[in-house]
Amino acid sequence: MKFFYLSSNPNDEGKYEIHERECELIPDILDREYLGPFNNGKEAMRKAVDLNPKASTCKQCCNTTFQAVFFKNN
Repeated sequence: MKFFYLSSNPNDEGKYEIHERECELIPDILDREYLGPFNNGKEAMRKAVDLNPKASTCKQCCNTTFQAVFFKNN
């Protein structure tokens, strides 16, 4: 799991970005709100929208897609 935060200040488009704790673009500690632990940015978005309807995911750290891989043992 990763830890996600919601920016308290809007970006140039007026959106409040969700960032992973390790993101190089994460705002200073006083300019963000802790969302909690999630598997990915899409899951964090569900909570963030409740806090701020103008929430959006960071293109830098939340743009990864998860794809499950299953192996068949013979």
